Amino acid sequence: MRAKNAVIAGEYAGALVKLSILGKPLIQKFFGTVSLNKNNVQAVELAGEEHYKSAASGIARGLVGNFLIGPVGLLAGLTAKTKNIYHIAIQFKDGNKSLLEVDKNLYQAIMKRCL
Repeated sequence: MRAKNAVIAGEYAGALVKLSILGKPLIQKFFGTVSLNKNNVQAVELAGEEHYKSAASGIARGLVGNFLIGPVGLLAGLTAKTKNIYHIAIQFKDGNKSLLEVDKNLYQAIMKRCL
């Protein structure tokens, strides 16, 4: 099974997640891109399997109260890795939230640029 390398829930749902020519992670929208870096990302959280299911459901219904609270860093105790597939919850500085499914390369690039 391969990672979708896409936004699977929340703002930008369905958009692709990829690396730019310079190796910077970004969300490829229909018109334009959104950079994933410290300038526009407030918090990044590696979602565990239970968190992934509840977060995806919560975002779909617009009930994201417990999705991310404040500036949350990487939760070292949780793992969402299934054969190099990572589920990452992103909270943007503008208040929007997204849940991404990415491979190991994108995961490492996002963590490097956003933490």
